[in-house]
Amino acid sequence: MTTAVVTGANRGIGLEFCRQLKARGYDVVAACRHASTALTNLGVQVEEGVDVTDDRAIDDVARRLSGTNIDLLINNAGILAKTDLGTLNPDTIRSQFEVNALGPLRVTHALLPYIRPHGKVALITSRMGSIHDNTSGGSYGYRMSKAALNIAGKSLAHDLHSRQICVALLHPGYVKTDMTQHSGPVTPRDAVTGLMARIDDLNLDNSGTFWHANGDVLPW
Repeated sequence: MTTAVVTGANRGIGLEFCRQLKARGYDVVAACRHASTALTNLGVQVEEGVDVTDDRAIDDVARRLSGTNIDLLINNAGILAKTDLGTLNPDTIRSQFEVNALGPLRVTHALLPYIRPHGKVALITSRMGSIHDNTSGGSYGYRMSKAALNIAGKSLAHDLHSRQICVALLHPGYVKTDMTQHSGPVTPRDAVTGLMARIDDLNLDNSGTFWHANGDVLPW
């Protein structure tokens, strides 16, 4: 059985990843802080209490998954909080770093012993972490945390190459989810369909690439 682990799995993009992976025949482990009814109804393995900012919670889920052979790890958990220059709040910025940048690194580190050779790690990032693409300013916490995630992902791609594990940095588009207050033009279904195509194409030769869900390579 091919096994995938998805963080932030209770809603939005994470929930849709679980849905599409199960439809493909994956054994899905859905990690989240609190399960939703929609997630529970999927019939996948749900692991609650997974706060990606809490080392003890991550260590605990790693113990629960001991012996699992992971083929795909999708680090999807993330938060978005508005932080413009006029209302700058360092605490809000720090919280986004904890979830968006350090969280995926913590989870990958904890689950690394279980990831098979030729396994894949997907980091759900954002083009808002692109310095080149920043033409509007603002969004300090989100932009900074996603830029940090991008450099972490690039380092992971190098460090995991010898283990034959490849890494993708994936921008889903502006998706209609709770995070965006359902204002995005892209549905979770369409976003994840595109993201899964990028994961399918991921290999050791293109590991560390920063992709849009539509297949475009994004600038750093």
